[in-house]
Formats: sequence, C-alpha cells, structure tokens
Amino acid sequence: MVGAPGKSRVLVVDDHPIVRERLAELINREPDLLVCGEAEDAIQAMERAAAVSPDIAIVDISLKDTYGIELIKQLKAGYPSLPVLVLSMHDESLYAERALRAGAKGYITKQEATKQILTAIRRVLNGGVYVSEKLADLILQRVSGGPRGTAGSPAERLSDRELEVFQLLGEGMPVKQIAKNLHVSVKTIETHREHIKDKLGFKTSSELLRYAIENAVQEGASPEHT
Repeated sequence: MVGAPGKSRVLVVDDHPIVRERLAELINREPDLLVCGEAEDAIQAMERAAAVSPDIAIVDISLKDTYGIELIKQLKAGYPSLPVLVLSMHDESLYAERALRAGAKGYITKQEATKQILTAIRRVLNGGVYVSEKLADLILQRVSGGPRGTAGSPAERLSDRELEVFQLLGEGMPVKQIAKNLHVSVKTIETHREHIKDKLGFKTSSELLRYAIENAVQEGASPEHT
C-alpha cells in the first residue's frame, strides 16, 4: 500500500479478515491516518513491519500462530520506536496490564465506539498511553498502595505463556496442535498444563479443561461503527 504525505501509517494485525477490513475502512476515512499494511499472524506482522515501516501497530491478543502479548515483545525487540496499541475482545482487567508490561502503549476493547478507537490511535501516536478510566484508576491504586478492590480472575496467577496455553486449551485446541503453533515440544505444553492446573487448584486435567472451555474468550467481533 502506498503512503500519503502527512498521514500516519498504521499496521493492522488481526486474524479475522472482516475485522481488518472494517478497521482499515474506519482508519482510511480519517484525513491524518492510513493503513499501510495488514497481517493475520505474528510472522506476517514482523515481515510487514519491516516492509512498510509503520508509525503504529494495532495488534489483537488472539492470533493464529501466537498470542499478541508475544508479538508485542517481538515488535518491541525488533522495532523499539514502534508504538503498539492493543485492540481486543479480551477483558482488559486480565490482559491490559500484561500488554503494557510487554511494551504496548495502549489497550482498547473492540466493544468501544469508533470515536474512542480513533482517540486511542492518536493518543498513542502522539507519545501518550491509552487505557480506560477504570483501568487507569486500578493501576494508580496499585502504584499508590491503595486497596485493590475485588479479587481478580484466578488466571491472573498465570504467566503470559501459561495464559496463552490456557486460552488455547479453552478454544478446544489439542496439546499437539498447541505445541506446533507455539513452536515448542509437546512435553513443554504438558508441563505448562501441569503448572496451570496447580496454580488454579485443580486436581485433574479434565477439571482444568472444563474450566478453560467455560472461561475461553472467543474473538471475532468487528470494531463498532457509530
């Protein structure tokens, strides 16, 4: 895609074509923004980042070959000056802080209105950080030593990779396929599964699997047009 003078270049990374299409439609209507590339997985995202030199990358949490959290880390390592905004269906209370720790500069859910998505893009492009007011308050409470309020999800006890495996188990993916997708051995995934089981307090793998399926977040919603 050819760039345009004065427009900030946006790389969109999402494994659902309809989401990429609608997001590109939304962004390209703006006088100061242009989608310069699209990718459906981490490998394509790294290739496109090298080829099109974007000013910002918009990344989903769930991708075909890895979690967006891992991609954020890869982008930060390969392109330290490239800001990343996460746009996801996943609950910000569980994923936003992980994304920020990995190097993202913002987190917004796909349920937000068009205006907020554009606000988030521009704030990150201008060197700021975008999170919801609710999350900002929670982070400030933690930094200031204030009360954390209600207890978070048990999944907060998991590492980034364990959470990735947990989500894939919940989506019904077999252990062998998870290992293939994450480019690790089956034994490694089985070890992660055991750690997850212990951290969440389950006695058997079948109990863990039921819980994972019940709590899996299925991606696929498009950005809202209002």
